[in-house]
Amino acid sequence: MLSDYLQQPGAYSVSVALQRLLQHLLSAPACLVTVESTQGSAPREAGAWMAVTADQLFGTIGGGHLELEAIQLARNALALADFPAEGMVRRWALGPSLGQCCGGVVHLRFERVGAGHAHALRTRLMPALHPVALFGGGHVGAAIVQALAPLPFAVRWIDSRDSVFPDPVPPHVECEHSDPVEAAVRELPSGARVLIMSFSHAEDLLIVAECLKRQRESGDLSFVGLIGSATKRAVFGARLRQRGFAEEEIAHITCPIGVPGISGKEPEVIAASVAAQLLQSLYAQSAQG
Repeated sequence: MLSDYLQQPGAYSVSVALQRLLQHLLSAPACLVTVESTQGSAPREAGAWMAVTADQLFGTIGGGHLELEAIQLARNALALADFPAEGMVRRWALGPSLGQCCGGVVHLRFERVGAGHAHALRTRLMPALHPVALFGGGHVGAAIVQALAPLPFAVRWIDSRDSVFPDPVPPHVECEHSDPVEAAVRELPSGARVLIMSFSHAEDLLIVAECLKRQRESGDLSFVGLIGSATKRAVFGARLRQRGFAEEEIAHITCPIGVPGISGKEPEVIAASVAAQLLQSLYAQSAQG
């Protein structure tokens, strides 16, 4: 049932949902339901998907009455002996007849998929992942790794201490021991978002300085965030100026990190706030083209 699915750990993680779907296809087919196009307001964007079997769901197209009707249609279609090889498309108007007030129109494509489609589905449905470099294997770092697990980020988790990382870690997390820790900054992929929260302020300063050097040379880090307070920012600003960095360069550093107005200091609260801030950064960048 839908309620059972929504209670599963990681139910909203696209990558986890895809892994579960591919595993299921080894033994039985499924009906893939994809948002082909939308007009006006709609629960999900084009490309969103779910896969339906007789008793399981993977992924989501937005929930609500639309999803419930699509699930029923998918299960009926899956039982057909003459399910069209090219699939079929159905149109829904999101008005009073569905009990939804979005007011838009959604076109859904229904396709029967099996084990032979696994490779193509992996390529087609895997979301684009955006690189995040997280410096610091402490409690807050661990909470952020968990908070980012279902989001479209690939995390490179870096610490100067060996054997500090938990095992296992979520998918799309790569653990790296780097000594000196700031050396890892030079190897980060272009466009990376950097979070700095090592076990010492001395290491934090070295990492920040290396990030500013990279920004001076190539300007290709999308976000550089430093955990701390307004006082820490002021102290670091003075030390960075002593190292020859200009005010406009220091302005690249976001400190404190997290969404303004969330003042809780529990690791999980900080992690939720930082995850939201990274999403803001990502969507702002997408809006700029």
